[in-house]
Amino acid sequence: MGKKTTPEKIYETALKVFAKYGFRRTRVKDITGELDMATGTLYLYVKNKKDLYEKTVSHGIKKWQEKVFEAIADIDDVREQFLAMCKRSYGYLAEDVNLRQVLINDPSIFPLSPRKVRFPEIDTASINLIKEILQKGIKQQIFRNIDVDRTAEFFYSIYVMFIIKTYVKSEGQSAQKMFDEGLDLMLNGLIKKAAGGQLG
Repeated sequence: MGKKTTPEKIYETALKVFAKYGFRRTRVKDITGELDMATGTLYLYVKNKKDLYEKTVSHGIKKWQEKVFEAIADIDDVREQFLAMCKRSYGYLAEDVNLRQVLINDPSIFPLSPRKVRFPEIDTASINLIKEILQKGIKQQIFRNIDVDRTAEFFYSIYVMFIIKTYVKSEGQSAQKMFDEGLDLMLNGLIKKAAGGQLG
């Protein structure tokens, strides 16, 4: 590997190529050509094209996840932290065109069934982040005392559904509006409260 070539550079370059051609039509030499790297050198880091693809997608999703962590790092208010987490998680693919295209080409990256999860460690980290925020909100008596584990999994399932609706099914503005209304519902509830905070 050249002095300026890193595993991150390999995955970023591979992501662009996989986005352009899809997994099946992408050739390893398309990627090594972009990197100005010998194919044998690439195989010091990955086993084959499939391994490169999985590591590339994993790298892309982890980068997405890091952006979410960064977005909430300096927010103290748990309600604002929850909103920031949701909005950054949902909006990221509008910016990362290559990862978005890879997801469009391969929707199984975000399966609706938990039994078909391809990147369990990444999913677990995302669900744990939701749990941490929920636990913080309960401790501060801002959120109701709920079953954190089940609620976190429920929220994550809804999130995956919206990612698919917005970016794979291309429902765009319609899905965005539904997402915003869903966030409001999650934080403010369905039942109208009368004056004085009593349920009416």
